[in-house]
Amino acid sequence: MSASASLQLRLGQTQLKNWDVHRVSGDGFTALIRSISQKQKDREPFYILDLGAVVRLMDMWKQALPDVVPYYAVKCNCQPPLITVLASLGANFDCASRAEIETVMALGVGAQQIVYANPCKGQSHIKYAASVGVNLTTFDSMQEIDKIKMWHEKCDLLLRIKAPNDEKGSWRSLGAKFGALPEEVVPLLQYANAAGLRVIGVSFHVGSKVNDPQLYRGAIASARGVFDAASQLKLPPMHVLDIGGGFQESPTFHEIAAVIKEAINEYFPSSETSEDLKIMAEPGRFFAETAFTLVSNIIGKRVRGEKREYWIDDGIYGSFNLPAYDKSSMMVKPLLGGSEWMNKAKFCSTVFGPTCDSMDMVVAESQLPELHMNDVLVFYNMGAYTASAGTRFNGFDISSISTFLTYVYRP
Repeated sequence: MSASASLQLRLGQTQLKNWDVHRVSGDGFTALIRSISQKQKDREPFYILDLGAVVRLMDMWKQALPDVVPYYAVKCNCQPPLITVLASLGANFDCASRAEIETVMALGVGAQQIVYANPCKGQSHIKYAASVGVNLTTFDSMQEIDKIKMWHEKCDLLLRIKAPNDEKGSWRSLGAKFGALPEEVVPLLQYANAAGLRVIGVSFHVGSKVNDPQLYRGAIASARGVFDAASQLKLPPMHVLDIGGGFQESPTFHEIAAVIKEAINEYFPSSETSEDLKIMAEPGRFFAETAFTLVSNIIGKRVRGEKREYWIDDGIYGSFNLPAYDKSSMMVKPLLGGSEWMNKAKFCSTVFGPTCDSMDMVVAESQLPELHMNDVLVFYNMGAYTASAGTRFNGFDISSISTFLTYVYRP
């Protein structure tokens, strides 16, 4: 059964049954934005989550990586409708804190569907994970082993290693903060074993928005080395390989997936490993980024010669916190009739957020048509590290932004 059919059957059984879901065609999406905007008593920004996009992405994942279980990275976007739909489609979850564990479990996700994927955890967070039965976590230091031994000795462990060349990721590397070095692997395995803890596998993260498939090959090869080291130490056989995140919906996704499958077959052939080898990943951006659209309103304008400056009701302390530094995926269009805006004269335009910080700039020197007070700007691909990274600076509360659900279907 396809993910689409599964969602249609199970939608009424989830907490989404209490939400209004607007079913529209691809051509009807702009009309939906306009309708929601016009019905607002007071103009405020809002999100639209396209459940159809989430279904399509899950179908894409299962076709490209059928043997890799996705553990959605909750930190990317923790909105309950997204988590609920992903759970209904068979996803598990990567949580990094007590609050994230509470969020997903409150939506009906079982403890066995969660990996506590934070190599450095606070005492109260570890105790909470133990109390609710989240029994799988990552580590990369002896000090973390000591904490887990003291407060959650029943927890199984994944040794987080530093992926080779992870600095080549197109956005941010995690190797400077997390991951055991090759020379640290054997001492960590021995230390965990001496503490009576089970290291059942290996995890890594090659960095965000990766376009080089070979980064995954190198990391999988390194993971194989850890499996071999555990075997040489006569430790219990490992059976979990966590290939982390870094995925995005892009032309290179299928190329990356092909390299991952080839590397797993090469370094973990079925003839040399147990049949119960579990392969998991921690995609966040892949499922969230393109599924969300942000709609904002122009609340101020200034004309200086041929330049136009606009203010909108969301900014870098809200939905544009991380997109302010990484705009490679974000797209913006004014909400004008059809393609009308494309034929209008363009002006060099800057778009500011609503706070009093001069750094609160959303778009710099972009070519936009003449816009006016209360006109609408639509930002696409706004689901990754947007609402989840916002603040309450200057009293603008990102958590108050509404989310509307739609299911955009395409014949």
